[in-house]
Amino acid sequence: MNLDDLDYVLEALMLVSGEGLRISDITETLELQRSEIEASLKRLKRRYGGKSGIIIQTYGDKIQFASNPKYAEAVESVLKPVREKELSNAALETVAIIAYRQPVTRLEVEQVRGVNCDYAIQVLLKHDLIEVKGRKDAVGKPLLFGTTEKFLKRFRIEDINQLPDYDRLLESITVIEENSKIEAASLYNEFELPEQEATPEFLEGEKVDKVE
Repeated sequence: MNLDDLDYVLEALMLVSGEGLRISDITETLELQRSEIEASLKRLKRRYGGKSGIIIQTYGDKIQFASNPKYAEAVESVLKPVREKELSNAALETVAIIAYRQPVTRLEVEQVRGVNCDYAIQVLLKHDLIEVKGRKDAVGKPLLFGTTEKFLKRFRIEDINQLPDYDRLLESITVIEENSKIEAASLYNEFELPEQEATPEFLEGEKVDKVE
């Protein structure tokens, strides 16, 4: 590839991935030297430094875009009420997509929904409706998600093959949300944003075997 474009390629990779990318994977796939990647990262860190709202995190062999912690308070004050308001529909739509397309990556879910699904996936993991099934054999080795036994119990099906068509599933979700007071008062309350959301286990260096 043209090295003049490397900075822009790395920008695109970090933006689209949303997760840590291994430098070794990038060098191997793009057939570049590690020194070339590191030189590009130095330039990008100068670009995304100082007061920039976006910074580049490097940890171990990985690189990732992240928000600047200087602005964490302002970001939380805006996003928290939005997430509380929209969480119910976001979580339900996300779990429906995962159920039908599993195993599926976060990026693939977002391509269907058209919006960021990080928080919805964290909540679904916390409530054991989805789980990590492995890693996709692609650049960055993104996590693959699938539904759990608790998902089957929640939506009253014995096997994933018994899933209704997509529209009927959403109707079933709505009924459960409105009528299931014994199990969970409502799905909105169950998925409500806690005062302090703990980092999900799947982001804490968990080693996961690749799905063949």
